[in-house]
Amino acid sequence: MNEDLKNQNEPSQDSVNSTQDQKSSEVEELKAQADKFKNDYLYLRAEFENYKKNSIKERSDLSKYGAERVLVEVLSVIDNFDRALELQVTPENYMTYVQGVRMTATELKNLLQRFNVTEVISEGVPFDPMTHEALGAEETDQVKEGHVSKVFKKAYKLHDKLIRPAQVIVAKTPVNK
Repeated sequence: MNEDLKNQNEPSQDSVNSTQDQKSSEVEELKAQADKFKNDYLYLRAEFENYKKNSIKERSDLSKYGAERVLVEVLSVIDNFDRALELQVTPENYMTYVQGVRMTATELKNLLQRFNVTEVISEGVPFDPMTHEALGAEETDQVKEGHVSKVFKKAYKLHDKLIRPAQVIVAKTPVNK
């Protein structure tokens, strides 16, 4: 009888083997799943590294060749200036020559506008150190004191960013008034 109780409390060899087989099967499944996750991770990591390399190359190309579209357009304007310089100016063709240079200058200004480069009006406006570079001051009653009386170089913006400040003379009240 003691033996029967002992046999009831102890699992049989078959059930032990079955449990071990079940556990080793689960371990194998988990190992396979872990290998799959590892491979997926390595694949994603490689993809991300490729993405980073491509992004760096694109940025490099953009900074290196980004101005190409603008420059191709500028080259056509330069061609017009070259043709004007090759022309022998005589009293008979002088007005035509001046008109051609004006047309070429207008073409260049229109080109800049197409690429969102705009002139900042400076003459007669209050002096702004964020937009203007003062080269000096002059006494005048033609313009209010503290306003720009002359512009030597115009200011330009690219979109909303100032890319070149204007070089100006600022008006001041004449002393003898």
